[in-house]
Amino acid sequence: MNIKHLMLASASAVAMAAPVAAQTEIEFWHAFTGRLGDLVAEQVATFNASQSEYTINAAYKGNYSETLNAGIAAFRAGEQPDVLMVFEVGTATMMAASGAIKPVYEVMADAGADFDQDGFIGSVKGYYTSNAGQMLSLPFNSSTPVLWVNRDALTTAGIDPDVDLSTWENVGSVLDQLKEAGNTCPLTTAWQSWIQLENLSAYHDVPFATKANGFEGTDTELVFNGPLQVAHIQALGDWARDGKFIYAGRRNEGGANFRAGDCALFTESSAGYAGIKAEADFAFDVRPLPYLGRV
Repeated sequence: MNIKHLMLASASAVAMAAPVAAQTEIEFWHAFTGRLGDLVAEQVATFNASQSEYTINAAYKGNYSETLNAGIAAFRAGEQPDVLMVFEVGTATMMAASGAIKPVYEVMADAGADFDQDGFIGSVKGYYTSNAGQMLSLPFNSSTPVLWVNRDALTTAGIDPDVDLSTWENVGSVLDQLKEAGNTCPLTTAWQSWIQLENLSAYHDVPFATKANGFEGTDTELVFNGPLQVAHIQALGDWARDGKFIYAGRRNEGGANFRAGDCALFTESSAGYAGIKAEADFAFDVRPLPYLGRV
């Protein structure tokens, strides 16, 4: 059976297309741990308890990269799952994997399902559809980078917790105040390249790569060494030198520091809400990703 791209929401769609049989098993591989893993397990259990024809077998296969690699290895061995969670970075890999996946629009058509692609937010739908407007995968957890704020840490440092953090310049001023107040982790981040380069570029309408950021061809070149990106990375480097930006790792290692209350500001995915809400014992806000006002 081919890997069906992409998410848990696809599970019910695949189920509709499967032959009617008692307890048809559907293998679903995902990349969630912690609170998000608990929520996925809850959804799977709810679906399994709602009917008696299908059973979803959910299996955690590591982080996003590890799950994608596990799916590729399983396909090559002829032991692929029915549904595979793939993060957005792996979209191009799956689109190019002819014969390895069955696009969602085909799954829905084969099942005779009433599937409205316009029910998704435009930017989300556009990312996962072909140039012909056909949805290749089914978005399940589409997130965006945001700025998380430890309000208690700001208050302790004598800073108004509602301070304007809409620009990186304003963030820099707050980091100065936090450092002066003795805070040992004014700012940390997760997913460096995704947040501090790719989304920074998109937010400022500056190309990250040629060929419309890769959507118009595979012969794409990265162009993130422009004035905007250089200025921002230079600022992060200066802050790191001064102890105002703490590098915790290239993935989401900084999340643990923020949830523990060690860091005042944290740039991460909006998907971090479940974990922060469950673990943080301090008041927190979520704000839009700051904008770089001057280049």
